[in-house]
Amino acid sequence: MSVFMDLNLTFSQDKSNMQRLIETAAHLGFSTVAVNYTFEPTAKKKQEIPSPTPISEIIAQLPIVQGRSRPIRVLNRLTLVMSDLCHFRPNAAEYRGFDLIAVHPTTEKVFHAACMQLDVDIITVSVTEKLPFLLKRAPVSGAVERGVAFEVSYAAAIRDATMRRYTIANAISLAETYKGKNVMVSSAAEKPLELRGPYDVINLSTLFGLSDGDARAAVSSTCRSVLLHAETRKTASGVISTRRISKETSCQPGATPSSCDVPAAKRVKTQQKD
Repeated sequence: MSVFMDLNLTFSQDKSNMQRLIETAAHLGFSTVAVNYTFEPTAKKKQEIPSPTPISEIIAQLPIVQGRSRPIRVLNRLTLVMSDLCHFRPNAAEYRGFDLIAVHPTTEKVFHAACMQLDVDIITVSVTEKLPFLLKRAPVSGAVERGVAFEVSYAAAIRDATMRRYTIANAISLAETYKGKNVMVSSAAEKPLELRGPYDVINLSTLFGLSDGDARAAVSSTCRSVLLHAETRKTASGVISTRRISKETSCQPGATPSSCDVPAAKRVKTQQKD
């Protein structure tokens, strides 16, 4: 059975609205959701990155996921709307409070850097306007190789007919550039009525030019890969290999180096015969 995720629920100060959003997502069958905080820095004045509200303050008790016996998992996500590379601060302490880091590039230069260099988990494709630049295969391929996912959200298409055209056109452009790989579909919902069930999202994704398999992955396995990428980013891509060694291994002449790893005090002493 697939584990479905929606990694973009728009944060609002209305606590009751956020509670209904999370409860609706759990009722629809989403096992994991992310509360999204959007930040658009400007060069004119210094702005502070918003701190995520603890999940326990948003909702006291997490609802049980429909069809499963466990509560929904709620994460925090930061989306940076960027027009200049100087707006991205990879070592900023404010980023550490978020489980996921996404970037919404508004220029081709920032898009290329996000694909090839920036240490982010998600690149958001605009759905409210025509793309201001062409999606080229080289940077998109670079992002896929680095494990960065591209995001298309559908809530704007529900609100307005014009945005619906932009959403479909931009999503199809992305799907054609790299055949729908590493594309995740989320809601960006502001209200519970804007949420759709996982299978409705899968059907909607086929309108975005995704194949049946890629459409299903867009709300399941691709989202899981995003979470794993975020965990790897936080642990500096460390890899540890372990091997079990018997405690009774003795270091005899001609023995392998691994057999001599046992401390001398714990080695088995052999009695020599006269």
